[in-house]
Amino acid sequence: MNKLPTTPASTHTKHNSPLSSFEFWPGWIFYTPIVIYWVLQGLRYRDFSLPTAANPRIETGGLCGESKSSILDMAGPVAKQWIAPYALLKTGTNDYARAKQALLQKSLSLPIVVKPDVGCNGTGVKLAHTDDDLCAIMDAFPRNTMLMLQRLIPYRHEAGIFYIRHPDRPMGIISSLTFKDIPALTGDGHSSVLDLLKQDPRTSLLLPLYTPRLQHRLHDILEQGQTLDLVFTGNHCKGAIFRNGAADITPALTKRIDEIMQDIPDFHFGRVDVKFESVAELRNGEKFEIIEINGVGSEAIHIWDSRTTLKEAYKTQFFHYGETFRIGAKKRQAGWKTSGLWHGVRLWRQQKRLLASYPMND
Repeated sequence: MNKLPTTPASTHTKHNSPLSSFEFWPGWIFYTPIVIYWVLQGLRYRDFSLPTAANPRIETGGLCGESKSSILDMAGPVAKQWIAPYALLKTGTNDYARAKQALLQKSLSLPIVVKPDVGCNGTGVKLAHTDDDLCAIMDAFPRNTMLMLQRLIPYRHEAGIFYIRHPDRPMGIISSLTFKDIPALTGDGHSSVLDLLKQDPRTSLLLPLYTPRLQHRLHDILEQGQTLDLVFTGNHCKGAIFRNGAADITPALTKRIDEIMQDIPDFHFGRVDVKFESVAELRNGEKFEIIEINGVGSEAIHIWDSRTTLKEAYKTQFFHYGETFRIGAKKRQAGWKTSGLWHGVRLWRQQKRLLASYPMND
C-alpha cells in the first residue's frame, strides 16, 4: 500500500490492526448515540435545527442539500487564490459540447474532475483525462443535474482540515487535521489484481468496497513494481485510508486557514478539503489548493484512523456537534435564523434521492 511520507501523527499508541473495531459499523449503529446527543442539545437550546445558523449564509448551514459551488462562490479575493478553479454545467442536451465551452470560458482544460454540485462522501466524483472520458461522464449523469467541472489539482496528497471560529472570537482554530492516503497495489509480475487485494491485510477485509470499481481489472496481472490506485476520491467510505495528523497542525497553517475562511462571510464551522505538495509545505501553510469546503454536516475525519478508540471517536463527535449548537446560539442571538427542522428533512430526502441516481465514483 502507498503511504504518505510522514510520521503518523496520533496522540496515542495503539494496535496495528488494519481496521478499528467500529470503522465499518453500519451507520445507524455508530450514529445512534450522536442522534441522541443532538436531540438532547436541541431540547436544551429549544431548536433542533440550531446548528444550521452556524453558517447562516449556506443552505442548512451545510448540514445537507447545500450546493458546493455556492459555498466556494462566496469566497473573497484572498480565499479565491487558494481554491481550485471550476466551471458549472447542468446536464441536458449536447452536454459534451457545452462542457467544453464551459471549460473554455474558465480557461480550464483536461484533465478535470467532474462532480455533482449537491453530493456527499465522494458519490459520483469522476475523473476525465480525455474527451472520450468527458463525453461518457456527461452521459452517465441524469438529466438536469448540476455538475462542477474542477481543475485537477497536481498535488497527489490530500487532507481534511477542520476549522472552527466562534463569532465573538477574532481568530479560529484547526480542531482536526487528517491525511487521506489513496491505497494502491504494487504488482509482483505474477499475481492478479484480485490476488493482490486478497493478500493485503486491509483490502482483504474490504473486498466489496474495491472490487465493483475494479471489475474490469480484477484478473489483470500487474508487472513487477507497477502500481494501481484503488480509488481516486479521498473518502473513507469509498476506500481511502485516513490518518490523524494532529501533530502537524502548526501556527502557520492555522493562520493561513483562518485568513482564508474569514474571507468567506459568516463561515464558522466546517471542514476544508485540500490537496497539497508535501507535509512540510502544508505545515508552513503553503502549496495546497482547496477542493471543497463543507459545513456543519461534515466530520472531523481523524476519527476514522484505525488507531482511534471508540471512546475517542465519540468524544470528538460530541465536541464538534456541541460546537455547532454553541455557535448557532450566538448567531441566533445576533439575529440570524435557523433553517427549520422540516426544511432540513426535506432537503436530506432530496439529497438521498440524488445520491442514488449518480454513477459510481472513480
